[in-house]
Amino acid sequence: MVDTFRKHDPGAPDRYYRWEAAGLRWLGQGAPPGTVAEVVHVGSHLDLVRLVPCAPDRESALALGRALATMHDAGADGFGAGPPGWEGEGYLGPLSEPLPLPLGPGRRWGAFYADLRVGHALELLAARTRVPPALVTAVQAVLEDLRAGRWDDDDTPARLHGDLWAGNVMWTEEGAVLIDPAAHGGHRLTDLAMLELFGLPHLDHVIAGYQDVHPLPDGWRDLVGLHQLHPVAVHAVLFGGGYLARLEELAHRYR
Repeated sequence: MVDTFRKHDPGAPDRYYRWEAAGLRWLGQGAPPGTVAEVVHVGSHLDLVRLVPCAPDRESALALGRALATMHDAGADGFGAGPPGWEGEGYLGPLSEPLPLPLGPGRRWGAFYADLRVGHALELLAARTRVPPALVTAVQAVLEDLRAGRWDDDDTPARLHGDLWAGNVMWTEEGAVLIDPAAHGGHRLTDLAMLELFGLPHLDHVIAGYQDVHPLPDGWRDLVGLHQLHPVAVHAVLFGGGYLARLEELAHRYR
């Protein structure tokens, strides 16, 4: 009998568990076996194969990087596309307070990221608190450049985890396993930028493993902060405080 872990919160939206299960299955189809948490049952709760955590190590980090690149390379139907068959918006954020995640496949990354990610988060933020005018001005300037295609490149949509902070990487004896996704099509640097934003053990080895499978373009490190705009904005929505100042600082960097 499979040992399972049950994820349940009576306050979760009706479709939340089906959204997460769809994302896990889609990611798992594109990743090496064992890289993504395995769904056992989904309904009013989500049952997953239980994972036993252990300390991270460099070999597991290298393997994780290779697996991430392989998963990203599996692709998506467009920037902002959800798992196949999913209709409507998805969810992002803690189970106790998931935020809506707009979906809809787009052909250009910059326009998608401006409107359905950073711009949307800024709207959520403005609905909750007074946003300093200087912050709005800085972010809007970046949004204009995103829509104009300043940072668009030839990379095709990657199959993203979508919420890849360190807490959503479970280190086990069998290797690192991804949990709690907000899976959609996006830019591969978005997942990597999220790992750096909140820190991941042995991240340099993750990056090395990633580049073994899919070399990153020259200058990619200079764009990490751009891809952190959305998660920082989401944290400003959820937690306020210093995330507002961090968001403004990032925006000024790319004006």
